[in-house]
Amino acid sequence: MFVTVEQNVSAPRTLYAHSGDASIAYQVIGDGPINLTVANGPSSHLEIIWEEPSTARAFRRLASFSRLVLFDRRGTGLSDPVSRPPTLEQQMDDLRAVLDAIGIERTALFGANDLGLSALYAATYPDQVTALVLSGVAAVGTRTMTPEVQAVMFDALENSWGDGTLMQLWAPSQIGNRSFEEWWGRMQRSAVSPGMARQLLQMIAETDLRAVLPTIRVPTLVTHQRDNTYIPIELGREVASLIPGAQFIETDGVDTYGWLEPSYLDHVEEFLTGRRTAEEADRVLATVMFTDIVGSTETASRLGDGRWRQLLSEHNAVVRAALARWRGTEVKSIGDGFLATFDGPARAVHCAQEIVAGVEPLGLVVRTGLHTGECELVGDDVAGMAVHIGARVMAEAKAGEVLASSTVKDLVVGSELRFEDRGSHALRGVPDEWRLYALAPS
Repeated sequence: MFVTVEQNVSAPRTLYAHSGDASIAYQVIGDGPINLTVANGPSSHLEIIWEEPSTARAFRRLASFSRLVLFDRRGTGLSDPVSRPPTLEQQMDDLRAVLDAIGIERTALFGANDLGLSALYAATYPDQVTALVLSGVAAVGTRTMTPEVQAVMFDALENSWGDGTLMQLWAPSQIGNRSFEEWWGRMQRSAVSPGMARQLLQMIAETDLRAVLPTIRVPTLVTHQRDNTYIPIELGREVASLIPGAQFIETDGVDTYGWLEPSYLDHVEEFLTGRRTAEEADRVLATVMFTDIVGSTETASRLGDGRWRQLLSEHNAVVRAALARWRGTEVKSIGDGFLATFDGPARAVHCAQEIVAGVEPLGLVVRTGLHTGECELVGDDVAGMAVHIGARVMAEAKAGEVLASSTVKDLVVGSELRFEDRGSHALRGVPDEWRLYALAPS
């Protein structure tokens, strides 16, 4: 599912713990009955990471049943810079320094795309670790850091670091989502320099933890995304098989950056607390509509900021007027487009048609994507596979086209609406082939 990056999402206060001559940035959120410490990948930035809504929701979900601890490793994010990556031994000392600063004697550890620190700490200090959760990890670095992957990564480090690169490995579901891509690039620039990133990647490639995993004696849960192409699921199974008594759960999703599809956190809560407190999400059948201005970046550059803002305001007025006329519900604006829902597919098609025609006098061209399916209502937002499919349908639409899934086309049979077959498409992150149809000119 495409997500929207919201600026000004408040992060918890960042504090510092002293580990030798280094200052380690950390945050604490929540007051649940258990302590839970998250080791986020090889690098992070404690404050910018909260700007991404799915990540923020995932952290708040964890904090709903725990006292959640987050930290930046030395050399990354808000922690002290270093000339070379910290060893696993130094990382363990830094983690202990953070826990001591908070006054935590025992904690559960959550290794999110991180195995080394979490596994080694749990094996070395079992009296300090109540449980271990691992998500999207591999025991042997060379299994993921193949020569082909390393070539892609090192090329990105040399030529495009900070531009939202490497999403094909970490967040393929978000490719084409400009808001997320901008946040991803900002996160890269702020979390770690290209030189440090190169050293971290080389260290990961040289890591082999197969001898450590059998020595872990704390309760362990391993989760892995079923369709993860960067770290295939068999590598997660291998990790679970090497840890005595570990549970293994397959989860939905294609993204190695697992905070984008955090439904598996229900399993994490049940594993750590013995229960689930999250309420069942409200589900409704709805038609999802995504809109997007074609060539917006070029148009904004040509017009300048002032004129572009005025034009975007006029575009938004056209969209909102059409939504009001056809009983659509605006969910949110996404950069230069909209996500809306309808309680009837024909109304959604008519609304999309009106928007495409309505912005033409402004000199703008819009493409739209429509799909009908079951949506989860999450506050004022919507989620679920139907939303993901709608976004992917829009991504396949041509300029000025109203493109719909076969579900929408089939549900408006008998109306005056006519469609042209656009053939079968493989939608990124969506199982099976999908037949798409373009609204024919009336």
